[in-house]
Amino acid sequence: MKLVRGAWRLLVGIKDALVLVAMLLFFAALFPALNSRPTPAALKDGALVLDLDGPIVEQPEEAPPLAFLSGQEIGRQYRLRDIVRAIDKARGDDRVKAIVLDLDRFGGAYPALLGEVADALLRARQGGKPVLAYATAYTDGGYRLAAAASEIWMDPMGGTLFAGPGGNRLYYKGLIDRLGVNTHVYRVGKFKSAVEPYTRADESPESREASTALYGNLFDQWKEAVARTRPKAQLAGWLTAPDQVVRATGGDMGQANLRSGIVDKLGDRVAFGRRVAQLVGSESGKPAGSFREIKLASYVDANPVPTDGAIGVVTVAGEIVDGKADPGTAGGDTIAKFIYDGLAQKQLKALVVRVDSPGGSVLASERIRLAIMEAKRRGLPIVVSMGGLAASGGYWVSTPADVIFAEPSTITGSIGIFGIIPTFENTLAKIGVTSDGVKLTPLAGQPDVIGGTNAQTDAVIQASIEHGYRQFLTRVSQSRRLPIARVDEIGQGRVWAGGTARQIGLVDRFGTIDDAVAEAARRAKLDPASAKAVYLEKKPGWAAQLARQISAREDDEDAGAPTDALARIAWEQRQTLARALGDVRRLVTGGGIQARCLECGALGPTRASGGDTRLFDALLVRLGL
Repeated sequence: MKLVRGAWRLLVGIKDALVLVAMLLFFAALFPALNSRPTPAALKDGALVLDLDGPIVEQPEEAPPLAFLSGQEIGRQYRLRDIVRAIDKARGDDRVKAIVLDLDRFGGAYPALLGEVADALLRARQGGKPVLAYATAYTDGGYRLAAAASEIWMDPMGGTLFAGPGGNRLYYKGLIDRLGVNTHVYRVGKFKSAVEPYTRADESPESREASTALYGNLFDQWKEAVARTRPKAQLAGWLTAPDQVVRATGGDMGQANLRSGIVDKLGDRVAFGRRVAQLVGSESGKPAGSFREIKLASYVDANPVPTDGAIGVVTVAGEIVDGKADPGTAGGDTIAKFIYDGLAQKQLKALVVRVDSPGGSVLASERIRLAIMEAKRRGLPIVVSMGGLAASGGYWVSTPADVIFAEPSTITGSIGIFGIIPTFENTLAKIGVTSDGVKLTPLAGQPDVIGGTNAQTDAVIQASIEHGYRQFLTRVSQSRRLPIARVDEIGQGRVWAGGTARQIGLVDRFGTIDDAVAEAARRAKLDPASAKAVYLEKKPGWAAQLARQISAREDDEDAGAPTDALARIAWEQRQTLARALGDVRRLVTGGGIQARCLECGALGPTRASGGDTRLFDALLVRLGL
């Protein structure tokens, strides 16, 4: 029997090895075919289709290797610079007869990013390219883009949902008290509301004051931008009394939008496709509503960015965390290495730091700042370009800049830091569990999540938080040439829109990443017209590229947001809850001193990150839902 079992194990092992080898050979053969880049000549005439079934971000998350084999959803994200570059390239490309925006499943973006894409669409439209937008239901973010189109189409059964920024946040104080958890909060900054969900059951007056000012500013900018790009849109009724507007047409939201000038045409996808075909042509043998199209991914691949240049660009995107991290998260060690390697291996004349982050670990933020300071020590001009969000740690890493660019709708500031340590002595006491032991010093075993912290530990941590805040103030004071007292006044954890931030001295100029690169070239005494930027970043691994290529080829109707108006509302609330759960996880597991802006997340992409979504799905499974 032992011989038989041994032989069986050997056969199973051989079988597994052969299967593994076969899979490796299969993917090795498949990858070159999927990863082949079309040449510009291979692209045919047609409409450049921006099928945005996911959020626009500064730096997409990297798809988990072989995630598609496990059935895991690969959420699509679209890089801002790819979209803007494609639109600007299409403006002068005779093969591109029109630009089509498919916003049916759009996942949103921060206001500043939406503004950059809308401006690019306007440039193309003013250059003679027809721009057509289609969606079943338009929300704030999608309509910000659609308003730049020359024709806006909507399904007759669809509608619009203009809600503006803001909404409810989750507060956990009641649950924490019921569970007996003792939440030790160490903070500086009366507006640093990231900790409030753990200390209060509602929003503080200070937080409400700051949020009202920020949201009002951003909403005013949205209304002004839509009015500028689409003057005939009668928004007032939809923003103040949408029920009356809809009732005036007997509940027909499509007709209500048409009468208000919100949309130009009502029609299903077939009718919209026929309209596009009139402009760009169609191919015989294709289904009704088809037209000649150029996919965004193919067009981006056919027009790659330069791989060499004298202006280094490093991207700090996503949460700032200690150690290494994949794209979409700013690992302190990872970003610092990009900078150090760029200084050592490339002939850089200037450095542009593109920031799109709510902050995170103070230690990691300082790691990145020191790497930028090394570039400055070597005489390189430092220019910061703020994207949709550059708050807390995102502003910390911006302090070495010679000049800071932002957009009027960039979210920045949040100068303040905090730390949270939950302890469970009261929770355990409820079930009769206590703790005890020998302690030779006041800090022995501290911070003790089982027995609780003591007064000395609380004092040490609070002192370190206050010291970190003074460091933050000093860095900003030296960078912005402002008295520390003034920085403290505009700090305190308060979040500002870019327009206000420029008025109070936190930002120097308005402009895009291209403006920042041009300024860096001028400061390096290079010709801005010919100076090239080189991105200091990780090249996607083969598994990640394969996953994204397969994802791009899948016709997955569930990849983005629902198209039905009511279903989309429910979906957006689900994404909000997923983000909230992710925030809880990051706070209680992140550790260390944090410079983070949690309230900023509600202003960004509608869709939660992949990690937050998976956490939410796991919770639903545990609850049996």
